[in-house]
Order: sequence, then C-alpha cells, then structure tokens
Amino acid sequence: MCVRSRTGCVVPELTVRVARACNPQGTTAMAIRDHLNGLWSDEDFEEWYPRDGKPGLSPAQLATVSVLQFLLEMSDRQAAESVRNRIDFKYALGMELEDPGFHHSVLTDFRERLAQEGRADRLLDLALEKIRAVGLVRERGRQRTDSTHVLAAVRDLTRLELVTEAMRAALEELARRAPHELVGLVNEEWGKRYGRAARLGKNPSKPKTRIKDTGEDVRLLLRYVHRYLPALRDGEQVQALRQIFVQNYCLDAKDRPKWREPEDAGLPPSALAIVSPYDVSARYARRGETRWKGFLAHVTETCAPDTPSVITDVTTTKAPVHDTKALPGILANLGDRNLNRPGSGGGSISCKD
Repeated sequence: MCVRSRTGCVVPELTVRVARACNPQGTTAMAIRDHLNGLWSDEDFEEWYPRDGKPGLSPAQLATVSVLQFLLEMSDRQAAESVRNRIDFKYALGMELEDPGFHHSVLTDFRERLAQEGRADRLLDLALEKIRAVGLVRERGRQRTDSTHVLAAVRDLTRLELVTEAMRAALEELARRAPHELVGLVNEEWGKRYGRAARLGKNPSKPKTRIKDTGEDVRLLLRYVHRYLPALRDGEQVQALRQIFVQNYCLDAKDRPKWREPEDAGLPPSALAIVSPYDVSARYARRGETRWKGFLAHVTETCAPDTPSVITDVTTTKAPVHDTKALPGILANLGDRNLNRPGSGGGSISCKD
C-alpha cells in the first residue's frame, strides 16, 4: 500500500454549505479545519509507506480522525460511524458528502503503524508547529503536567499462574521455532499442565505440589534450552520465563527450586517484578485506592488563561515511577520543541499528582 495524492486540502463546496447550515456555531471538528487548515498533509506520512503498491486511505485523514476520537471519547466503531454519517467530520476531513468512509478496523492498523519508531512524537511536533503559528501555543509559556494510569493489556495472574503461563508461552514459542526439538522432552503431564491458559485462581488444589512441579519443569526446560538449543535462548518468551523464574524461585542447597516467600524478603519490589510474560515492561502500582498493572502516562498541556489548553508532550513510564522522576525528560522534550527553556526566566512548568 502506498500514499495516494489527493485534493483533501480543499473542502468540497457542497460539504461547506451543508456543514455551515447545520452547524452555524461550528463544532470541534470544524474548528480544526477552520483554524489550522488540517493538522497534517499526506506528504508528512510518505516515509511510513512503500512507494509502490495499491493506493490506500489518506493517512492524514486517519490521523485527524484519531485526534477527534480522543477528544470526543469515541470507540473505533463510533469514530468510523461519525466519518460516515456526521457532516462536521466530513468537513474537517475535506470529504464529499457521499463518501462512505472506511471500516473501523483501519484505525487499529493505523495506530499500530503510528506506534513504531517514535512516529507519534514526530506527528505531535508537526501539529504543534501549526498550532503555534496561529498563536494558540506560546514559547516559554506556563504549562502543567499531570499523570494518569494506563492499564496493560494483560490478565491479572497470581504468582503461580504467572510462572505457569510463562512456561506455556515459552513452550509454544519453542514449538514454533523448532517443532521437532521438544519431542523427547514434552510428556503427557506437561500437556495437561501447560496445554491451555493458566487459570488456577487464588486457592488452587494441592498448591505446594503445583509449585514444586512447576518449578522443576521450568528448571528442566531452561537447562535443556541452554544445553541443546543455544540458538533459541534469545527468544522473547524464553527470556521472560527465565526472569519470572528467578523472581519467584530460588535454588536451595541441593540445587532444587524453592518458592520465594514474602516474609523471607526474597521477592523483588514492584518496580522490578514482572506481572505478565507477554509484556515484561508492565508493572504493578498503587496510588491511594487505585491499584493497577501497566504504566503511567504523563501529559503536559498549556494552561494560559486566554488560550485553549493544548497538549504539548506525552511521556510514558513504568507504573511505579513517581511524577517528579519524569520531569527532566519532559522538560528536555519541551526544550526540543522550543516550548520550555529552563533558566531563561520566561517559562515554567508545574506538576500535579
């Protein structure tokens, strides 16, 4: 798929007339078009796509829809329906009234492409240049930073479920990469223990036996991979299993796996403890009555009394990281955008917890 050239920089005349007649005061979507002439152009996305191939949807339109979706708190389905049915969306995107729009799954694919190689930050830089050009953001103006929790797309697991699921994920990874290498290792008992997603609950039957058997299985598999499958040791799930095993088991004097107990001070702190084999960067955190597994999003926005609030930076950290620890990186990002210059006396930033 390649980026096609289009004339979306000019809103069709009929779309303008109908949108103005239906919304004489304008809407948020129409204001983006009126004041900023669109946030991006398709040329800004050319390096994201190959130069040949079938022409695809306008990435500038998809990016604008993603912004409106965030502002108006819409799901993918609702955003796609709005593009198809709402006149102000067609106005903002420079579309003909009879344009049918696109399937909602396109937005998921676009976000996956957006998440690669710092592309989201580059798009924010381009949008801020336009916003600053019309005077909605001032250099060295006052800004504030607040954080909100972000849930990881993982299931809540007990410690035993975590180790069991990590074992299952590692076996599946090895089976994909070297399907014939595990024939002599995997037996019927392993099939029963790791053949399906771990759902043991907080009070599994025979917990001590399960803990002992799982620890011995993991120990055996890791040794087998280390000795006979060295080329597969770098696998993502194998590495996750190794870390999870070390965090939840230790070896006794006879070199046997022993379950780590909290009273022995052998468990890692929440800043280091892995909570899922499928996202080893997610962490558990607690703030007041809020408990979650995932991350923190630190959002910085302008707070001048005479202009709208505009987001100028979004920084993601692990969940246990305190807001103040993220400020140096945020200030550096704002400095790169000429929006904050520490020591110049012309700008300031406040932190809300």
